[in-house]
Amino acid sequence: MGGGGPVVRRAAPLNGPSRLGPADPRTVAGRFTSPLHDERIAAWLGIALGISFTSAFATGLVSHFMQHPQGWMAWPSRPVNLYRVTQGVHVIGGLATVPLLLAKLWTVYPRLWQWPPIRSAAHAARRAAVFALVAGSVFQLVTGVLNIAYWYAFPFFFTTAHYWTAYIVFGALLIHIADEWDRTRRTVMTRPRDAVGRRRFLLTAAGASGLIAATTVGQTFTPLARLAVLAPRRPGVGPQRLPVNKSAAYAGVVAAARDPGWRLTVTGRVRREVALSMDDLRALPQRSARLPIACVEGWSAEADWRGVRLRDVLALAGAPADARVRVESLETWGIYRTSDVAPDHWRDPLTLLALEVNGEPLALDHGYPCRLIAPNRPGVMQTKWLYRVVVT
Repeated sequence: MGGGGPVVRRAAPLNGPSRLGPADPRTVAGRFTSPLHDERIAAWLGIALGISFTSAFATGLVSHFMQHPQGWMAWPSRPVNLYRVTQGVHVIGGLATVPLLLAKLWTVYPRLWQWPPIRSAAHAARRAAVFALVAGSVFQLVTGVLNIAYWYAFPFFFTTAHYWTAYIVFGALLIHIADEWDRTRRTVMTRPRDAVGRRRFLLTAAGASGLIAATTVGQTFTPLARLAVLAPRRPGVGPQRLPVNKSAAYAGVVAAARDPGWRLTVTGRVRREVALSMDDLRALPQRSARLPIACVEGWSAEADWRGVRLRDVLALAGAPADARVRVESLETWGIYRTSDVAPDHWRDPLTLLALEVNGEPLALDHGYPCRLIAPNRPGVMQTKWLYRVVVT
């Protein structure tokens, strides 16, 4: 986590020997004279980045496995806001990491010019781990920011690349921590003679990180929504005071959703198939729930939903109590046009086939004529424009 090199008390640590190889005075000492290329600064920034990346890795795993649950996993439906919190921490913390990473790279980049670049097998392995850490970190943050902005300027599927690169980065981070632990500990415990410039640099990096967090946290924490000037989505902004990622026009469902002959069909492993019109659904007992839409991009917004409990509709069809359920959208393309609902979720009384939001019939962009809304689920799994429920 430190920048490499011995513990120093002077402002030019690059003039002495380095853990990555002795500095050549012809290529290093004469060119990188800023006192900010300092081992102590690198150590403190490394500690901050270690905490940030560990948090991002843990919350990222939660996000991935909630979106792509394995057969042996059973995510609970409560607490209602679990995914909202973990994904908010993941995205907002990731954005706040950007200035810390830039500051760290500025501090240590002279070491990239050390000569010779490889001095031994152990030295080559150490540099390979650092390369994986730096390259992977930059990749994660750049593609993460582009994903939040809905700008997919890359040819690969973001979710898969982000997931697997996270293991590379975190593994390289653990190797780096083990390699630099003693050096970093000694460095941060040493009191420098001239710390004013270093302290200002660290405070600037920390201030930039805090400013980014303050201007995006409102996308998840509604009371600060007005401050979320950098967030692509803000609570209260959108049809029926609720943000929208994908419109009905973009999904290609406008005509099918407005079809007077629309029916919600319950089929599969049931005693009898059921086909319910909008009037049939409204004739069933109506329930209300206040639940958030929490999206993978980090934004979330609470709303008041009203409709029929999914468990009541499944009871009409005679679905087994241990069944898994798949809800299907009128969309004809996209990997999230369907989603699975585990027993813990569909049996939860807060899981609704929603017909209204915030006291009004669902807008077309919010899933009219019917959508799923359930506690503690990613927004992409709160399937809109439902037309079929399959019991498996």
